[in-house]
Amino acid sequence: MRIVTYNEIKELFKIAEEEFHLTHRLQMENFSVNATNFIEDEIIGDNDFTEVVVLAGKGNNGASGVSIARCLSNRGHRSRVFLLYPDEGLKDELAYQVEMAKSYGVKISTAATLEELEAYFTQTQENYFVIDAICGAGVKLPISNYLFDLINIVNNNADLIASIDMPSGIHGDTGEIGSVAINADITIAKEMPKLGHYIDQGPSYTGNLVVASCGLPSKLHFQGDKTLLTKEHVIDTLEKRSKFAHKNTFGHSVIVGGSKGLTGALILASQAALKTGTGLVSAVTWEQNYPELVTRVIPEVMVGTIPTEEDDVDKVVRRLERFQSIVIGPGLGRKKEARKVVLEVINYFRGPVVIDADALNVIDLDEDVESIARRTAPTVFTPHAGEFARMMKVDVQEILRSPIKYIRQFVDKTNSTIVLKGPCTFVGFTNGDIFLNYRPNDGMATGGSGDVLAGILGGVLAQNIPERKIDPMFREDAFYNDSISLSVLAHSLAGKHAANALGVRAMTAGSILEYLPNAFNEIRLHD
Repeated sequence: MRIVTYNEIKELFKIAEEEFHLTHRLQMENFSVNATNFIEDEIIGDNDFTEVVVLAGKGNNGASGVSIARCLSNRGHRSRVFLLYPDEGLKDELAYQVEMAKSYGVKISTAATLEELEAYFTQTQENYFVIDAICGAGVKLPISNYLFDLINIVNNNADLIASIDMPSGIHGDTGEIGSVAINADITIAKEMPKLGHYIDQGPSYTGNLVVASCGLPSKLHFQGDKTLLTKEHVIDTLEKRSKFAHKNTFGHSVIVGGSKGLTGALILASQAALKTGTGLVSAVTWEQNYPELVTRVIPEVMVGTIPTEEDDVDKVVRRLERFQSIVIGPGLGRKKEARKVVLEVINYFRGPVVIDADALNVIDLDEDVESIARRTAPTVFTPHAGEFARMMKVDVQEILRSPIKYIRQFVDKTNSTIVLKGPCTFVGFTNGDIFLNYRPNDGMATGGSGDVLAGILGGVLAQNIPERKIDPMFREDAFYNDSISLSVLAHSLAGKHAANALGVRAMTAGSILEYLPNAFNEIRLHD
């Protein structure tokens, strides 16, 4: 599903009208009917709402709310519209929708003062279902004192709130809050989700997000560069296996990391790689940490040591091509030797590299960007917001407010893929596409869950390699992008199954590993 900014959706509505003859009024009618279907089936149902209260602003969002009130009234539901800006007059589409709603028997009231609106809520003592059609995605921040007080009245008195397109007070592009915002239970987006639904404070106020179509041509849904990651995107990659294969068919992934007190990170990543169906997995650690690794690792994972002597390094570098992927960083440590090993892998390995955890912290983009950018195979960085902020040398709040901006800068600078981890994980590819994996799960906010993701990435990338050998003149990133998407989705779905089975408090990183088969089955069996 395509994700858009406010200006992008405005342009799409304009294209639909000019090129496909889908008038603005017909777009609104389509949306209103589809939104009403959802409201009637999923919200009103058996609930005992005395009447549906629509709070209409002065623009197109207000007109959409009035149109929905008319559709509900026509289906036998009592609905009332409060016009919140009566002194400014009714213009254009709003005036038309109000007259039409009146003819259908909708109660149209004006709220000349906030006291009148508050009196309605406090004196009638009813069960209120409120439709927020005040601002929408085009709100201008900071909000006015009037809007500040209005939003507080709604939040304090409504039993259930459905916002049209965007909770009022939230910026549609940035998710930024204008001091207060409607705390929606449900948000009904017009045609496509907005970027602000997923970033900054937007997700906290959006509630359950659904999309109601305005009838735009389907081809307009496939022309954007921001997409919600779904099972449909990865099912073909998941099914690329043969029953007649052998272990070498499914690749050899090596996980480099582990140090004193951090061996568990290496073990988790190695087991995750193995759980994806990789043919062979090796875990490699520092010589002094080797005895601990050997005593804790499962027998299916091979083990080895990280070379530190110059002669040993040269020998290993010459043998790197026997691996199909390398994951470096889980528990690696941050000493100077760690930085040297990371740069050796970046400079000499010709397959996909996943750079995670400590490996992220020993890289300096200013010094190392040339080595990273000239790699002929994919390089996948997996930072959380704090690590990404350090790499980009900005405050973490800047990353949270403008993730797309900094992802694009990073990808353009490094010619690499980035998996920016969080409640909404952003995957930025070198072709300019950005996928959003929105599956928030506080049970995954636990030590080791990132190591599991790194291992999944390494394992899937090792299995799904192009038939043609990578050379300096050829780079089949599109092939690898599907594997990266599959890894990110499987990781979050495994976390979902673990949370459902164990509860979010009892989850560990090991739980994500345990339920990885459930994730793959869900993708395989999806409708």
